[in-house]
Amino acid sequence: MPSEAKQERFIDKLDARAHQARSLLCVGLDPHPEFLPQPTAQAARAFCLRLIEQTAPYACAFKPNSAFFEALGAEGFDALRQVIAAVPDDIPVILDAKRGDIASTARAYARAAFEVLGADALTLSPYLGRDAVEPFLRDPGRGAFLLCRTSNPGGADLQELHLPGHGPLYLVVARLVESWDASGNLGLVVGATRPDALAEVRAITPQRWILAPGVGAQGGDLGEALAAGRREDGLGLLISVSRSLARAHDPAAEARRLQQAIAAAPPPTKAPLEPALARLADDLLEVGAVRFGNFRLKSGKQSPIYFDLRLLSSYPRLLNRAAAAYLPILRELEYDHLAAVPYAALPIGTALALMTGKSMIYPRKEIKDYGTRAAVEGHFSAGEWAVVVDDLATTGGSKLEAVERLTAAGLQVEHVVVLIDRQSGAARQLLQHGLRLHAALYLEQLLDHWQAVGKLEADKVHAVRQFLAAEREADGA
Repeated sequence: MPSEAKQERFIDKLDARAHQARSLLCVGLDPHPEFLPQPTAQAARAFCLRLIEQTAPYACAFKPNSAFFEALGAEGFDALRQVIAAVPDDIPVILDAKRGDIASTARAYARAAFEVLGADALTLSPYLGRDAVEPFLRDPGRGAFLLCRTSNPGGADLQELHLPGHGPLYLVVARLVESWDASGNLGLVVGATRPDALAEVRAITPQRWILAPGVGAQGGDLGEALAAGRREDGLGLLISVSRSLARAHDPAAEARRLQQAIAAAPPPTKAPLEPALARLADDLLEVGAVRFGNFRLKSGKQSPIYFDLRLLSSYPRLLNRAAAAYLPILRELEYDHLAAVPYAALPIGTALALMTGKSMIYPRKEIKDYGTRAAVEGHFSAGEWAVVVDDLATTGGSKLEAVERLTAAGLQVEHVVVLIDRQSGAARQLLQHGLRLHAALYLEQLLDHWQAVGKLEADKVHAVRQFLAAEREADGA
């Protein structure tokens, strides 16, 4: 069970920065001798500090290359430490050092990168296996990126070796990540020069962050990399750019251009729904739990689509299948109680309690003025962890109200799980309050599916997509 004083995970810091800066740009800090007026540690430090100052507003992360500093001896190592310290605290620093050794040596490398230098994450080689990676993941506030399919041509010598029954070696590495790390703090390095490999790795690891070097000087295409490597939420891919920024006459303007190009890229193509979720989506449409027209939402906005998941309680089998859609998410979380948000989520929470064996509690909408006068119903103890369960996520307001009641009662909350995310800003709003939103289904995913199977007319799909685009523009997303 999580400790009472919960430390921010590396993955949470990275997600938060991506939302805050609206950026996936990873600025490489590579003080090549050709970029410096003289080959000294002082010149390398000054070069990097200028680049940090100019590009920080547009950066999701910074990636200093350890080799260029190490080549300058002890003074270079100290310059690297100062460069990392100069990065604003809310921007993750990924040390590009490509470490990989036996466990005892790995522990020393981890101490050097994290405790001495102050980096948030490190690039690693997978060649020595799991025990050589584990020392870098022991601190939840630190992360790592495992070399998978690198951008250099020679990477094919080993990474594309075909293993009978498993495919190329780089896909084996991608699969191993899922078993080596359950926290999400271990990502992968896949070159932007290989969009086909990016797409394959993304299919294997739908939620992991991928570090993608190679855009610009190495020939990687930004649009192709984004289309192949982003997660369904539009995040999860760090576009690493080094030389084109270092050589730019105005690095700030170039960084801004890249940030804007990333933001303007078309949304990622979504994979088809798996059969159980596809059937659930179709049945929700059939029973009238999804309606199209002109509806006023709780937020006051007029919407061309409305979800009435309160109907689930009238269809017990459908309710059971809807609750089952939450289970893959809940299995990955640690919690003591399911906290269902009244009223639509109460039957869903009850079904989940029966399925998982976890107790269900719920924050009342109105605190009763008689009896126990409880704000949260159910049996629990202060300090225990609750995962908030609801039917939909729109703006996140009702979730924040529920969390406020729960935390006032002494419970701890980190995760919110819903059946459908309407993709109207709830994830960003919740993240700003330290909460992570998880959804079994996304509105755009449902639109894609219903249109593909011929259950939804093109004009209705267009109306909803226009509504979503207008909401994002108004929200500044």
